[in-house]
Amino acid sequence: MYQIILASGSPRRKEILEQVGVTFTIKVSDKEEVMNSDNPDSLVKELSAMKARDVAERVSSPAIIIGADTVVAQNNIIFGKPRDKKHAKEMLSIMQNNSHKVYTGVCILIIEEDKTVRELSFAVASSVKVAPMNESQIEAYIETNEPMDKAGAYAIQGKFAPYILGIEGDYYNIVGLPISSIYAELYKNGIDLITGKNI
Repeated sequence: MYQIILASGSPRRKEILEQVGVTFTIKVSDKEEVMNSDNPDSLVKELSAMKARDVAERVSSPAIIIGADTVVAQNNIIFGKPRDKKHAKEMLSIMQNNSHKVYTGVCILIIEEDKTVRELSFAVASSVKVAPMNESQIEAYIETNEPMDKAGAYAIQGKFAPYILGIEGDYYNIVGLPISSIYAELYKNGIDLITGKNI
């Protein structure tokens, strides 16, 4: 049986794992996130791997470490978490009345009893269509403070819901953890995520 570790302090990712019945612990990477790529797919894979590998240095086997990172991208512009309210307003002003993509990169490290490590890395993309928003609507949403720790400055599962016209792809990916893809990847590699056991 593997110890399952979420290498993220995100309450949304924690909730998704709890929702499907996974028993896990949280160990947060303290490495600074540095954006070295302007390709969102590559960037999220790079950042999720950095988180997972950092946590792996503090873990004894056997364990499954799940690192994840989410960004929003529109017209080749990558949006991470806003620096401040002004930055959040800039992001939302660009995204309103338009569609964008949400990318979550996942890195899963499987540490075996004999200390060997398998690494699974992938990214999932989903599309989100945002309704037209005027300045007062954007400012009112920012004043809730909800956008401040979210990639793209919004939470699809929160107070931004009235402005979501539609999505294509995995809803949970947009929240921050593509749980179906994680489950499928581990299952293909002989592990049941829910039980933490070999199949």
